Amino acid sequence: MLLNINVAKTAGFCFGVKRAVDLVYNEVQNGSKVYTYGPIIHNEEVVSDLANKGVKVIEDPEELKTLPAGTIIIRSHGVSKELQEKLSSYGHKIIDATCPYVKKIHRAVSEKSGSGQHIIIIGNQSHPEVQGIIGWCQTISQDGTSYTVIENEEEAKALNLPQDEKICIVSQTTFNYKKFQDLVEIISKKGYDIFVLNTICNATEERQTEAYQLAKQSDAMIVIGGKQSSNTRKLYDICKKECENTYYIQQLKDLDLNEFKSYRNVGITAGASTPNNIIKEVHTVMSEKSFEQLLEEEKVVKINNGDVVEGIVLGVKDDEIILNIGYKSEGIITRNEYTNTPNLDLRTVVNVGDVMQAKVLKVNDGEGQVALTYKRLAAEKGNKRLEEAFEKHEVLSATVAAVLNGGLSVIIDEARVFIPASLISDTYEKDLSKYNGEKIEFVITEFNPKKRRIIGDRKQLIVAKKEVLKKELFEKIKVGMTVEGTVKNITDFGAFIDLGGADGLLHISEMSWGRVENPKKVFKVGETVKAFIKDIQGEKIALSLKFEDENPWINAESKYAVGNVVIGTVARMTDFGAFVELEPGIDALLHVSQISKEHVEKPSDSLKIGQEITAKVVEFNKEEKKISLSIKALEAPEKEEESASAEVNEETAE
Repeated sequence: MLLNINVAKTAGFCFGVKRAVDLVYNEVQNGSKVYTYGPIIHNEEVVSDLANKGVKVIEDPEELKTLPAGTIIIRSHGVSKELQEKLSSYGHKIIDATCPYVKKIHRAVSEKSGSGQHIIIIGNQSHPEVQGIIGWCQTISQDGTSYTVIENEEEAKALNLPQDEKICIVSQTTFNYKKFQDLVEIISKKGYDIFVLNTICNATEERQTEAYQLAKQSDAMIVIGGKQSSNTRKLYDICKKECENTYYIQQLKDLDLNEFKSYRNVGITAGASTPNNIIKEVHTVMSEKSFEQLLEEEKVVKINNGDVVEGIVLGVKDDEIILNIGYKSEGIITRNEYTNTPNLDLRTVVNVGDVMQAKVLKVNDGEGQVALTYKRLAAEKGNKRLEEAFEKHEVLSATVAAVLNGGLSVIIDEARVFIPASLISDTYEKDLSKYNGEKIEFVITEFNPKKRRIIGDRKQLIVAKKEVLKKELFEKIKVGMTVEGTVKNITDFGAFIDLGGADGLLHISEMSWGRVENPKKVFKVGETVKAFIKDIQGEKIALSLKFEDENPWINAESKYAVGNVVIGTVARMTDFGAFVELEPGIDALLHVSQISKEHVEKPSDSLKIGQEITAKVVEFNKEEKKISLSIKALEAPEKEEESASAEVNEETAE
């Protein structure tokens, strides 16, 4: 029976291990005397092969004192800051082959512990990677500790730190992701103020997930890797739990093929420190494929800076996307190279398994990864879109991304368009902040991406739209028609009302049948007003609020007939008299001679603005809209009675 062999896609060297091993072999080829601090990786076959090529493993820095000058390579697990400085002090050339993922942990724990946070490292305390991480924690507490290492649930449950302690949690890069989540949950329930950094290598996480899936569907599993390899041991544990027939081997000779006679589906995975040639050897023997076929399967794409590549999302963090692009190293898209939107959480827009296109910025970003940009590729596509819109005079719509000095910035497919303040509206805009986050329409009036000048114009759309509305408005309006509009601007002489296509002037004299001193006290910008068209002269529209049915003079003849006693308010005064408002739109004159029986020099000697008075109507002229009042007329009869009474008394006395 022919076995069905499935090899995990992620089996074998991860990019960090491959980078470290390649560095050693390159130095050997250069003829250098090479030392590695500790075994370069946890794989006896590789370490043995390097030893045969003259590479010496150093376990103690003191050994370097008696050794010839050469190159010291720090292994992928990394070392403490103190040890790194010590190794550098012996005068040898230093090459740091620490895995970039481990380097990130070193930087993180140094920064967080330095700011007063207690570091919790989830992992195996005796593992060289964890020992190196510990060496980057800054001592900040009085008892000399700034970190705690936790490997299992018992240790997590036993954690006892002051409640006000701020905690930063990191992990050994090869730790089991599910177990990491369980331990973080136990710690978080204790109520500490925690900050969690998922520092498990995405390749490790993917390798473990793939091994779990493969083991579930296999009759037997083969896990290849060194006995000292932590990540290989974890792969074995995961596979063993899902598939009872799981075998842990270092090389082909450890495998008894007779045990596989009864199996049909066999899965193969390998730790991050397992050379591909061992995986190929096991695979070839079990599947009877030729070595040349296996080499063909391993072919990877070749890439150069500027190439557009397509890949599958392997992992997403809030500020980083890891992409499998079929290359020997994974591609990384940082937040800044994904979008122009500040502080965007990438987990909200990208999912594991998504297929993405990106552009290569650097084949090697300095940490062994491929630096990619999604934003710039999208911007290039966006520029093509904008160029087409420019040529076709197409109206575009976009949300304002930022309010800048002198204008607005909008983004279309990651391509930026600048709209100057002078082209935002057909009127002066003092405060542009109201546009932030608003969706606006515009056209491209200048397109020069080389000079980064892509100019948008909103004003011409507004002007064109208003011209259409103006034409429609003048076709339907006529004198006497009641219209509704919005107060657009207020001046000392009146208010301009936007009628939807043209402005109408509501003069101060037409705002009320009464007297208006200040239009700004009567109206507010944005207020809705109903008025009627008093006159149209070309494109000038005169409005009025003095509706005839509200004219106070209609019933004035009976209300203010001669002889009627009325109440009014002193509105203004002159030397010859005071004008009294009887109601809005009707003023009457109280001549200075009619203020009192006694002589009054000027009205202000007896009256005040706003004073309420009672007087008699002594004259009414509707045609000329004139009314005259007299207070003296009310006083006269009383004086005459007093005079008549005096005469009677005199006669009686006689």
